[in-house]
Amino acid sequence: MSLRLSTVILPYRRWNEGGSSAWVRAEQLGFHTAYTYDHLSWRSFRDGPWFGAVPTLTAAAAATERLRLGTLVTSPNFRHPVTLAKELISLDDISGGRVTLGIGAGGTGFDATALGQEPWTPRERADRLAEFVPLLDRLLTEDAVTYEGRFYSAHEARNIPGCVQRPRLPFAVAATGPRGLRLAARHGQAWVTTGDPKLYENGTPEQSVEALRGQLAKLSEACGTVGRDVAELDKVLLTGFTPDRGRPLESLDAFVDFAGRNQELGFTEIVVHWPIPDSDFAADEKVFERIAMDALAQLT
Repeated sequence: MSLRLSTVILPYRRWNEGGSSAWVRAEQLGFHTAYTYDHLSWRSFRDGPWFGAVPTLTAAAAATERLRLGTLVTSPNFRHPVTLAKELISLDDISGGRVTLGIGAGGTGFDATALGQEPWTPRERADRLAEFVPLLDRLLTEDAVTYEGRFYSAHEARNIPGCVQRPRLPFAVAATGPRGLRLAARHGQAWVTTGDPKLYENGTPEQSVEALRGQLAKLSEACGTVGRDVAELDKVLLTGFTPDRGRPLESLDAFVDFAGRNQELGFTEIVVHWPIPDSDFAADEKVFERIAMDALAQLT
């Protein structure tokens, strides 16, 4: 499978004050997918503008024609499968079947306490995701669902006519632990990683490559346990959180070298952040656009 290049556009700008332009430009540049974060607020952007993922993606669907759209990632931190399924079916319909749901267990950031709850432990997050994903799968593929679980319930939840994409829109499951990897193997059409977070501060790019190699091996093992060919899953690397940080976006050659190493590991999609001045995602926009237009031709 040839490598695809996608981007993440953070929802921090008003739509009529430049918020729409990045999505339109992403389609013009030929990105495969434009994702956005699904948070209530996030890190250093908490005290500034930050808009909801689903309304933003809906507006982006109306502003574009071919670009795939998605979340990286949605989590149970403030979502319920029943209401999320209705929103996703609507978004899939409005976009003409161009939506991918990135989904993961979430973390301990602002979303974890915004609804007044105590932050869940890693085990609690994994427990909830293990129930959330299969239920969401059913809600997106069945006309009516009734379910009583430990964390989530549905009573005759109707989702007619279902997704434009059949049997449902694709899931890109973010996971590195054994339970999450099994969810990706069983329910995912793609698997997502940001690398090994323990290496971000003091690790080396070489160590990161080995960590990613190990994650891919564990994904293969997880697929084996459920009788699935790992080749069926797309392997997505969300950049910006490995020891390389922003260096791959410093030049076309730097990106081609970075992407080529990860393509050799087995990744099928590389996701880069749309440049944001004065942030961790600052980058030269001209270099960024050149990478978008020219990098893949050097990797085929």
